[in-house]
Amino acid sequence: MKTRVLVVDDEETSRSGLTLLLSTLGYEVESAADGEEAMERVRTFRPAVVIADLVMPGMDGLGVLKAVHSELPGAMVILLTGHASIETAVAAMKEGAYDYITKPIEPRRLRALIDKAVEKAEVVHEVTVLRRQLQEVRGLGLLLGTSPSMRDVYRLIDQAAPTTAPVLLTGETGTGKELVARTIHEMSTRSRQPFVAVNCSAIPETLLESELFGHEKGAFTGAAERRAGYFELADAGTIFLDEITEMSPGLQAKYLRALQDGAVRRLGGKSELRVDVRVIAATNRDPLQAVKDGTFREDLYYRLNVLNIAMPPLRKRADDIPLLVEAFIGEFNERYGKSVKAVDDASMRLLQQHHWPGNVRELRNTIERAVVQCEGDRIVSACLPFGPPPPAPAERPDAIVLPIGTTLDAAERELILRTLEANKRNKTRAAEVLGVTPKTLHNKLHRYAAESTGSAPS
Repeated sequence: MKTRVLVVDDEETSRSGLTLLLSTLGYEVESAADGEEAMERVRTFRPAVVIADLVMPGMDGLGVLKAVHSELPGAMVILLTGHASIETAVAAMKEGAYDYITKPIEPRRLRALIDKAVEKAEVVHEVTVLRRQLQEVRGLGLLLGTSPSMRDVYRLIDQAAPTTAPVLLTGETGTGKELVARTIHEMSTRSRQPFVAVNCSAIPETLLESELFGHEKGAFTGAAERRAGYFELADAGTIFLDEITEMSPGLQAKYLRALQDGAVRRLGGKSELRVDVRVIAATNRDPLQAVKDGTFREDLYYRLNVLNIAMPPLRKRADDIPLLVEAFIGEFNERYGKSVKAVDDASMRLLQQHHWPGNVRELRNTIERAVVQCEGDRIVSACLPFGPPPPAPAERPDAIVLPIGTTLDAAERELILRTLEANKRNKTRAAEVLGVTPKTLHNKLHRYAAESTGSAPS
């Protein structure tokens, strides 16, 4: 099959000339006059390579790049540029463009570039297939688990990694939100650039702004020298802001501006600094509830929540526990010089039945303690800090169980008839137990008998 190439250029002469050249070189070619038309072609034509003019009205080449990677992550995008915008094209490569080529186009150079792009696309496809196969047996990147809920997480990571869109991670403490952030970074085009993690709840409020944005010498008491903030340190890479909802509303406003404008101002500084940072944020609270409570800015929530990944609690992915336990045993064997081989069956049942309020972090700490305390080559129940879960209370033989939706009248009837049977049909005793007069009980029994067309109880 011929390699499919899509040409996107708003100049008709340039577009038709390049289309003809590529057809002559043996490629299957389609063209589009703008970004919107290009995305229609991408969905139907499914090109292996997209060549897009960098400067176009409306959706420019960078917009096409982002849209293509969102719709067709395996496609390679080559940007077409004039000499005056080479710097912009190089910057676009940080966003995931395969390469750029300048006008006027040299056919031999173009063909070599497309062929290399196709080779890379094939490698990316193979890596994707292998990664999916690996997911079937272990997990993705730093994450372990093959449960349906974790496969949903992997799918969202695959979608998020090739883009620069902000990501909001939600979930209980200890579910692995930072591992997801690191995995997204490692799978992105920024993997060789810094990954900076900031726990917003661990830094005092008075210092958080300085830590995030930096400060100039003399900006406040104790600022003896200029200091770069976390945003500067993460330039060209990824910043992970954990517990984002713990920021004060005032600092949230400054952070929102940095997110929107791509610029920060150091405390005490007079000028803004441009930064190229991919933002991943996380919270263990319900962000929408935080918005309703007035502790989290609504505009910041919607700016961050472009891609949302909700981490499942461990109790809802108990099938992943054996795989996690195996990995933790290997980690702590190496750290402490132990030779624990496995967990016995009884202990594994306990581990899978436990509620795990601290999630994977609690499981990891539990296995660390068990490996240290274990005297043999297998972890037994005595090495675990908890026993079996308490048995469910047995249903009393005299209890009445009513399904949801039972009417009050039907529930009353069942209670009266069962109470009468329990008291050997002694109406006086049954009335005492029910807290009604014998006359009231007698009237109700007659009504029940009439409704069932039988005779009243005697």
